[in-house]
Amino acid sequence: MYYAHFGLKEPPFKITPNTDFFFSGGNRGAVLEALLYAITSGEGIVKVVGEVGSGKTMLCRMLQTMLPAQVESVYLANPSMAPEDVVYAIALELQLELPANAERLQVMQQLQRYLLEKHEAGQHVVVFVEEAQGMPLATLEEIRLLTNLETRHDKLLQIVLFGQPELDENLDQRQIRQLKERITHSFYLGPLRENEIAEYLIFRLRAAGYFGPPLFTKSAIRLLARTAQGLVRRVNILADKALLSAFAGNVYQVDHKHVQAAIRDSEFAAELPASERGLRRLFIGMSIVLLLTGGFAGLWLFQQQGDDLQVATGNPSIVPLAEPGLVDESRTPTPDEQGNTLLQNRLEDSTGWLEQQAEGNVTIQLVRSDDEDTVNQQLGQLTSTLELDNIHAIRTKVGEKAFVTILYGTYSNRQDAAMALQSLPAAAATAPQLRTIAGIREEVKQHQ
Repeated sequence: MYYAHFGLKEPPFKITPNTDFFFSGGNRGAVLEALLYAITSGEGIVKVVGEVGSGKTMLCRMLQTMLPAQVESVYLANPSMAPEDVVYAIALELQLELPANAERLQVMQQLQRYLLEKHEAGQHVVVFVEEAQGMPLATLEEIRLLTNLETRHDKLLQIVLFGQPELDENLDQRQIRQLKERITHSFYLGPLRENEIAEYLIFRLRAAGYFGPPLFTKSAIRLLARTAQGLVRRVNILADKALLSAFAGNVYQVDHKHVQAAIRDSEFAAELPASERGLRRLFIGMSIVLLLTGGFAGLWLFQQQGDDLQVATGNPSIVPLAEPGLVDESRTPTPDEQGNTLLQNRLEDSTGWLEQQAEGNVTIQLVRSDDEDTVNQQLGQLTSTLELDNIHAIRTKVGEKAFVTILYGTYSNRQDAAMALQSLPAAAATAPQLRTIAGIREEVKQHQ
């Protein structure tokens, strides 16, 4: 749906594992290399643990594509498999010729002959076990017994277990301790950090054919990362929905309001940290009490306190409740309303930005006008080609005339700023010019 809008050749955030989209950041590449080493030169059992949606299946698929030709792989994805079915499942995956109604001992003998033939040819077999945390302990023990198939010097069968953290809890049980002692390599897929999620998003977009500037603003990434809690599958779901929201708004950059729309359309908000959930429940609960007691004036006052709470906690997901009947949520905002909201957002964010800049820094002035409607229109156009977080709006005054000035970026010297100015898209501004932070501050003082 939105692919052509953003210049994409294919969907960038499908949750179905596609090895063309394997992200090696967040330690995934290092774990992959270590797994390859463990399989090709190690013994015993290998274990990979990660939370739901952390990328274990993608890692397993990628591993299968990178195995050398002399390694044959078997994939077991049924966690409810009974112990007596394990050897049959492996034989079936290896396409062994078995007599009808073959008993378990016959299957085991046939499997051992096949593995010995592979070993004599300089080859061996590895079994990937998905969702191992859901397997009965007896089934895990049966898998452990398969590692007893060996020659005097080598194991004939390599086992790799992929599971959620509950797998470690199962392996701590006394009756399965022999399996735990056979595990020679253990790997953990941790959640992605915010900077890694930023890299992940642009990597997937590039892999899908995108060649433009960053699509997700820093504030959008920050909110997405906090909500997804570093889990790749959640990142994919939220990013896909956020792109759809931006497409519906006919804009070419994803900001925090698009991620908020994605969150509202997902189930992740229910799993936010307890502190955030508590604040939200408290806010909603107090609002309901005020409504029931007819305290509309009190509700208005509480909304103002909610605004302060939102700023103090830095939590954009806490949204003050509106008085019923006053807001039609189904109504699409007019372009002027959208522009005013965007301009106000940039004016508020830019106050802190200006205070943090050194006097000698240089910025690019894109727009200066005393007509806010004109600024609204131009600001909307700028957000389609430039990164929103680098666009700053300042109220200035020259002589007796007040302006709204739109600036872009910050540079430590004029040379860097001039290079950035030359690389601006043609549609970014009609007459951009370099400005010093010191000069901008003087105009701000005159306005105050």
